[in-house]
Amino acid sequence: MHLVNLQEQHTIVNAFIAQLRDVNIQKDGMRFRKNIERIGEMLGFELSKSLVYKTKSIATPLGKSSVALPEDHIVICSILRAGLPLHTGLLNVFDGAENSFISAFRHHTSETEFEIKVEYLATPSLEGKTLIIADPMLATGRTFMNVLEALKPMGRPKCIHLVSVIGSKPGIDFLQKSVSKDVRLWIAAVDNTLNEYGYIVPGLGDAGDLCFGNKLSH
Repeated sequence: MHLVNLQEQHTIVNAFIAQLRDVNIQKDGMRFRKNIERIGEMLGFELSKSLVYKTKSIATPLGKSSVALPEDHIVICSILRAGLPLHTGLLNVFDGAENSFISAFRHHTSETEFEIKVEYLATPSLEGKTLIIADPMLATGRTFMNVLEALKPMGRPKCIHLVSVIGSKPGIDFLQKSVSKDVRLWIAAVDNTLNEYGYIVPGLGDAGDLCFGNKLSH
């Protein structure tokens, strides 16, 4: 797996991450969602550099212009529900993309043990397309793996991109061992630690709850 970590660069993305983490600023749900959306746009821009381009002639009112345009047929798959604002940011960049939605959540079997359940999927065919899977938090890496498994019957993508806002080093290490080498992970920040409950430390809390409010436990 190829990793692109925007935290390694000094960019405005760091300011958006700081606001997402700040316990006072993150109380503003609209601002929290907007910051995830803006990070999605930044990650989408970086991802766009890896696409296949073809030069085309565009007619202007005064003549013709040659422009290199992306050839990829993109499908953005958002992991519900926290992935929605990240999905919006990516769709702002790839406005011609098809859209896919999948639910994946932690079903706790004990206080510290859980399994990832997938219960809903709506997607076009993925055969030969460029698949972008969006989930703001990459904790253990198991959600991405379960989603990839659930999407297999929908066709074989030409290439796969994983997009996250914050991830843990253990989760990224797990994905490095579990997915093929040609998968690319685009992420805005990486934290070193997972706690005993499988949450990223220092992280930012539950992204889904901060975006859309608290939920009942399963």
